[in-house]
Amino acid sequence: MKIADLLAVAFGEIRANKLRSFFTLLGIIVSVAFLVAVVAIIQGMNAYVKENIAGAVVGTNAFQVRRTPLQVGFFDDEAMKRIQRRPHITVADAAAVKAAIPDAMDVGLTTGFPTPQSDVAWRDQEVGDVLVFGVTPPYQEVQDYRIEAGEPLTDIDIAQRRAVVVLGHDVADKLFGGVSAVGQDVRLAGEHFTVIGVMAPKGKVLGQSFDSFALIPFTRYEMIYGRRLTTTISVKMRDAAGVSRAMSEAEEAMRISHRLRPGQENNFSIETADALVDFWKQLTAVLFSVIPAVVAIGVVVGGIVIMNIMLMSVTERTREIGIRKAVGARSRDIERQFLAEAIALASTGGVMGVLGGWAFAGLVATVSPLPARITAWSVLLAVTLGAGVGVLFGVYPARRAAHLYPIVALRAV
Repeated sequence: MKIADLLAVAFGEIRANKLRSFFTLLGIIVSVAFLVAVVAIIQGMNAYVKENIAGAVVGTNAFQVRRTPLQVGFFDDEAMKRIQRRPHITVADAAAVKAAIPDAMDVGLTTGFPTPQSDVAWRDQEVGDVLVFGVTPPYQEVQDYRIEAGEPLTDIDIAQRRAVVVLGHDVADKLFGGVSAVGQDVRLAGEHFTVIGVMAPKGKVLGQSFDSFALIPFTRYEMIYGRRLTTTISVKMRDAAGVSRAMSEAEEAMRISHRLRPGQENNFSIETADALVDFWKQLTAVLFSVIPAVVAIGVVVGGIVIMNIMLMSVTERTREIGIRKAVGARSRDIERQFLAEAIALASTGGVMGVLGGWAFAGLVATVSPLPARITAWSVLLAVTLGAGVGVLFGVYPARRAAHLYPIVALRAV
């Protein structure tokens, strides 16, 4: 028989027994849908971390000199003890880094963890839990902030410890509504500040706004809150090609500033957005190692069900097999026919699983902040997996059908 005829008969059998075929394929459908949906969510998260979170935390073409390394998750006790023994990052360190990288676009300082939160009030309006950062002017450029109204912080604000503030877009919008925020007097951390600027919105990441903050001069911040434990130096280069060299120069400058001898371990961290992305990928790699085991269980169960149904089909169609052999069909023709039916059945389950997984991933992306990104390789793997199950578990029923004796088969009722 031609391949087209084999497939036509195979899909004809599936259409003739729709309900039985569906329940036969349920295990494969669920397993493949799970595979496609989970891979889509993980891949979407990987891309989201790379494109949004990492850039928002570190900046584009930038790196940071930090006391505490970037990490998604918690440090163990031993690692935290080593970090706590590190010296603080100081203004002198920032000056040393800036001197070592004369071609850097900007070298800025920002206060780090623990980041204080404060209510920001204007007249009878108030916005709570606003993150307050003490920064030097270059930090605004490093983080790719854009001024929507007013002006950014300046060196004069730092030198004179001015009580001025630049608000994130969400804070200004909630506090002032349609009124211009620039020039208004607000209460922050128990003190009066003049709003000199409002940042353009950066949006949300996993439902968390990146526009609910207040930037005040670094020197004014230390007057109010004191020195933080993890002041961070942020360096922005003109292009990505210069980042690696600049990191080496910054490392050398920091080692000299911290008086480290050759062979001594760095008591600081120099990291780009790639460090955050790589750590995230390590976490998702654990999930990828678990997925095959879960999918394999469902696929094996689904394959066994297909084999049992095909064996039952052989029994039901014994007389048909006998008639076909009597009119000239060869054993290999019968074998091919039943194998084609098993493959068609399993492939249909694979396709339905892909569609189901695609729909579920889209639903998750719609109703939650979790992103989802369907990849071609996961779809191809799912369809191949379905066809492979049909081959693996369809061989035995096909051979059993092929080896029936025509006379015995014709006697079947």
